[in-house]
Amino acid sequence: METTSLGLAGLFLIEPDRSADANGRYSYYYSEREFERAGMASHYVQEHASFYPQRHTVRGLHFQRPPHAQHKVVRVARGRILDVCVDIRRGSLTYGLHASVELAGGDWRQLHVPPGFAHGFCTLEDDTEVTFRLTDYNDKALAAGLRWNDPALAIRWPCGDAPAFVFPADREWPLLAQLQSPF
Repeated sequence: METTSLGLAGLFLIEPDRSADANGRYSYYYSEREFERAGMASHYVQEHASFYPQRHTVRGLHFQRPPHAQHKVVRVARGRILDVCVDIRRGSLTYGLHASVELAGGDWRQLHVPPGFAHGFCTLEDDTEVTFRLTDYNDKALAAGLRWNDPALAIRWPCGDAPAFVFPADREWPLLAQLQSPF
């Protein structure tokens, strides 16, 4: 398993080892030991998946506040996404900056997102399924976020400013200038 920093402390792309032969492919995409060696969270308590029928559906930018802030590992089971993470750690030299990476079903790459980042994505294909592995349980009372299209973030979404669908809650998050970051 190889990890590649995306330029913001704690944010990693995970490339699992793969083997293949005439009968198919095989990979360990999670190993507690390998995650620990890479400096990532290694104990997870919840996994879930979400499905999006329309290309250019935008989700986020989400995070969960302390005391139940989460490390999350994101993987695409089917389809493709542009995954985006914004640093919201007060005092960080990269506060307000973002990193993005494309994840696709079948490439088995994953993104490790530590607490202190707002996370979102845009689907690049119809019928996209995204999976999440979390170090703490989702708690709606602690859910928070940033507005996906805040001009201050300068995120270049593949859909521009006209996504096919944005969930109503995701349209209501504050702008970065209004955010009272708990990190």
